[in-house]
Amino acid sequence: MDFVNIIGNENIKELLKNSIKTNNLVHSYMFVGPDGIGKKLFADVFSKMILCENQDDLCNNCSSCIRFNSNNHPDFMVVDSEDGKSIKIGQIRLLQEKIAEKPIISNKKVYIINNADLMTVEAQNCLLKTLEEPPEYAILILVLSNESKLLNTIKSRCTKIAFSKLTNADLLKYVNSHNINVNSNLLYTCEGSIAKLLSLNDNLPLYNSLDLIIDSLNNNDIVDVWNGAEVLYKSKDNILNLLDYFNINFMNKLRDTNDNRYIDAIKIVEKTKNRLSANANYDMCIDNLLLQIWEEFHESHNRG
Repeated sequence: MDFVNIIGNENIKELLKNSIKTNNLVHSYMFVGPDGIGKKLFADVFSKMILCENQDDLCNNCSSCIRFNSNNHPDFMVVDSEDGKSIKIGQIRLLQEKIAEKPIISNKKVYIINNADLMTVEAQNCLLKTLEEPPEYAILILVLSNESKLLNTIKSRCTKIAFSKLTNADLLKYVNSHNINVNSNLLYTCEGSIAKLLSLNDNLPLYNSLDLIIDSLNNNDIVDVWNGAEVLYKSKDNILNLLDYFNINFMNKLRDTNDNRYIDAIKIVEKTKNRLSANANYDMCIDNLLLQIWEEFHESHNRG
């Protein structure tokens, strides 16, 4: 893996490559940006380049690259949540023990803290000691989505690299290179995240069913709409994502037709989301959603 295999954030690729070529590395970085856009991949490749014996370019042939590719590099370590909820002080203490040992293969040692915004306050305060007085050979990369969860004392000691969400053009490039078949509505739903794109693709039949429901709202009897919308009644855990897809679909139809009924349909969906957030009866919310949108199209048609 190298930067050529990662889609998007081209400016950051050049920034990181130049920092190595000009020997302008700092001891601590903070890679911040939306979930699912490749921040951890960037951190991995950057680490590999730092450790590579060929400082002009990533060679993939030296002993360091070979050990890195085999997940067996003694000068590289990744810390992540073990329970998916937090990174604890014991994990940071282990990092500090390892970081105190001098490099074995490379001139540097690189440590990634993935999902660094999951560090407990105790873990962050412990890490602060390393950030204040890092060994000259050590580089720390904190990868996170929500920097507000980090102490200001941590943030002030890190060089922030801000990642942007991927564009639809970036997502299309990824889709085409991996032979993934998704429609334009799904691309908008991804919000620039490849991880979300892959998740949506795994549920493609579900979103195809939503397209059928949306199309039926303008044609069928409301009873037929309710009977054909069983997937909504069974998707309580995922309903907000499905409603977002409804609105993206409506927005695209509005753009194509200039039909103001789609504006009202979007408002109905937003009201439904608010009711669900207020713990209103789930089935009743879906009933009302479908009925109100159906009435919007049919009553406005009758008035016309």
